[in-house]
Amino acid sequence: MNAPLRYNDRVYVAACNVGRGLFATRPFSPNEHILSFHGPRISTDDPLNQSEQQSNLIQIGPREYVLPDPPGIFANHSCRPNAGLFQDTMLIAIAPIEKDEEIRFDYSTCMDEDNWTMPCACGHPECRRLITDFKTLSIDQQAWFLERNLVQTFIAEQYIMGV
Repeated sequence: MNAPLRYNDRVYVAACNVGRGLFATRPFSPNEHILSFHGPRISTDDPLNQSEQQSNLIQIGPREYVLPDPPGIFANHSCRPNAGLFQDTMLIAIAPIEKDEEIRFDYSTCMDEDNWTMPCACGHPECRRLITDFKTLSIDQQAWFLERNLVQTFIAEQYIMGV
């Protein structure tokens, strides 16, 4: 894919440092809706969950995932994201996003599996080098995401309930 592919008046897909990424067609303010993740629901037992597609799944329950349709599938990870998952499948800006800036969220905010990790290539000076479950983030990082409701509901409930 050489030329950017525009999906709507909000986002387009173009080349980035990890292949292809999701980019803003216009500026976004914090808390502004960028897109919603839609796609087939996959269970933990689905063979797709054990394939190379596993890195594209968004966990929405203890044993349930969404395989995002384009353009959502092109949203990459960052250890210092400018977007976050809100209400499980909505991607919102959490910092000002400029036109043509790549939109990235922290994959750890939707991970509670104990069986999958991914080397991080976000390139941020504060990079954790490895993408892991939410529970492995520092207490400060967890609190930051929880206070802003940027953690999947099924994960956040564990912290609210003290599990």
